[in-house]
Amino acid sequence: MQKSIIVIIVLFLFRAEAHSQATLKLDDVLSVIAANHPSVKMYDADIRSSDEAAKGARSYPAPELGTGLWMTPYNPSLWKRNADGTNGMGQYMISARQMIPNKKELDANEKYLWAVSAASKESKQANLNELYAAAKTSYYIWLITEKKLRVLEDNEKLLQFMIQSTEIRYKNNLGKLNAYYKAKAELGDIQNQRIQWQNEITQQQVRLNTLMNRDIHGAFAIDTSYTIKDYSPADSSYFGQARSDIKAVQKNIDLAYLQQDLERSKLKPQFGVQYDHMFGFGGQPMQYTLMATVKLPMAAWSSRSTKASIESLKWKEQSLAQQKQVMINEATGQMQGLSNAIASKKRQVNLFEQNIIPALQKNYQVLQLGYEQNTGELFELLDAWATLNKSQMEYLQQVQDLLVMQTEMDKILQQN
Repeated sequence: MQKSIIVIIVLFLFRAEAHSQATLKLDDVLSVIAANHPSVKMYDADIRSSDEAAKGARSYPAPELGTGLWMTPYNPSLWKRNADGTNGMGQYMISARQMIPNKKELDANEKYLWAVSAASKESKQANLNELYAAAKTSYYIWLITEKKLRVLEDNEKLLQFMIQSTEIRYKNNLGKLNAYYKAKAELGDIQNQRIQWQNEITQQQVRLNTLMNRDIHGAFAIDTSYTIKDYSPADSSYFGQARSDIKAVQKNIDLAYLQQDLERSKLKPQFGVQYDHMFGFGGQPMQYTLMATVKLPMAAWSSRSTKASIESLKWKEQSLAQQKQVMINEATGQMQGLSNAIASKKRQVNLFEQNIIPALQKNYQVLQLGYEQNTGELFELLDAWATLNKSQMEYLQQVQDLLVMQTEMDKILQQN
């Protein structure tokens, strides 16, 4: 009696804990990943870093200041006024210089720096697309495994009914044990499968917790409803507009253009102004110089590095354009192949739903009725049960395969 009370209390606490667990829908999981995953925060920090750097795009070069003796004799006695009244020699100078960058260079630099984060933003979305695909796969495997456990539980009840009926009949000399031990073995196999699938659920829960950046042992439940999608055909132009990884490559091509413009602007003259003020020694008057300066980077001997950089960026631009085309071609091919696979898998699932499972269920029901009326044998009923159980599990595996294919298609099309 005391043991029974303890068992009831434990079951009650277990059910209370199960009910207290939060149920996360797939959209909830994806939202948590978008907010909490470390790689997303990494991209956010990288984007902020680029944007902060762009705020200083129109900065001028630092002014240059100088001070010291100018045209001063080494002999300090010559610094003083001479006895005949003539002025001494030497001056103390204060100098200031400021270079003024070309406006086109400032404009090109600003456009380039503000565009740097655009590629990071697209890379962030591409990374999220990968994370979403991983989360969907784990979620759907967990979902189908839950359904397998439910089917397993229902079939276990049917098997226990057969075993109990056989035991009662044998005691009353109304039946044989010709398939009894095979049924007991099937019952053990069900218990083994339950352990395997419960472990599978635990693994998928750990993976989802990891993706959500939560405690890996955090318990939660999932919504076991799902939707089979229909996909519209897409051409190659779609991927250039929808896929973030391809758009990131395009942003890098744009950056190569902007960087070329920036390098070209560096070949234009840069102007500056310089002011020097001199304090004369030995009665000399104060003097100054005011000069305009110009830097000529377009000279043949000083422009080689800039021109080489421009040429390098042209080839980089071509390389990125080919990379983009390769990605579009791969995505188009993957989409076409996966579309055919999904269509075939849908036909298989429909066959199970409309023909195979209903027929096997009716077959089992007929044999069960015959067994209950002592006109059928246990081994026939057990064989029908095993066939039905196997087909139900195969059907759920087909659904899981279809959902995983659907996840891969969402990843290729970058759809949520």
